[in-house]
Amino acid sequence: MVMPAVSDQVEAVLLFGGDGTIHRHLGQLVKLGLPVLIVPAGSGNDFARSVGLPRMRDSLAAWRRFCARQDNVRAVDLGVITPLEARGGSPAPRESASGPRYFCCVAGVGLDAEVSRRANLLPRWLRAHGGYVLSLAPTIFSFAPTPMKILTAAENPGEEWAMRSDQPNILAAFANTPTYGGGMKIAPRAKMDDGLLDVCVVGDVDAFKLFCMFPTVYFGRHLSIREVDYFTAARIRVETENPLDVYADGEYVCRTPVEVGVQPRALRIVSCPA
Repeated sequence: MVMPAVSDQVEAVLLFGGDGTIHRHLGQLVKLGLPVLIVPAGSGNDFARSVGLPRMRDSLAAWRRFCARQDNVRAVDLGVITPLEARGGSPAPRESASGPRYFCCVAGVGLDAEVSRRANLLPRWLRAHGGYVLSLAPTIFSFAPTPMKILTAAENPGEEWAMRSDQPNILAAFANTPTYGGGMKIAPRAKMDDGLLDVCVVGDVDAFKLFCMFPTVYFGRHLSIREVDYFTAARIRVETENPLDVYADGEYVCRTPVEVGVQPRALRIVSCPA
């Protein structure tokens, strides 16, 4: 994809791809400030679905409306991941991070990140046809709960951090959109314009129970399970005893410790006409 360097004489950006493709271009898209039309052509396409563009024909209809009236542009939030220094003053590993990193759908630590890592090793055609699910099943029975400190704070940078969780967890997901992984409703109440992230933390669950719980995520019914903690926050900090991979939109970002936040109305999207 060729991204314009400046916004002069450019009316909009057409982006063909899935969540990973969008993720890799978010920094430049935010700088440009141009309306972006997503054409779903990836393996997951959760972001496109979240803005009402589940099929290419929906994107075509949205483009025609934009060309005719330009009245179908909406501003949506983006998540922001900032690597922190580990305790003791040593820097956290940042192999592919250079300062804050945007994400459009969901960021995760724990089981979620490991599944994304394994799914990315699969052939592209397999990733597009259930690769996340294929990677999830074996990972559930080999992944052990990991001690995590999860702290939350309000939007004000001077706000004190409050401990939300300090125990072994299977995963922690920070959602800007309701779904990820090709339609899994990890955060069924998430809104893309409320200035908050929906956080889903799954505690120490027996592997067999977790395997049985997995289908409920597609319908958002996992929120009723005792080991699931679900809440909203403007800023979250994640600390672990040993550095853990952080993935967002299916892509590797950095390792813990991290701060996860929101940049409200950061991206202008050409949406499907009503």
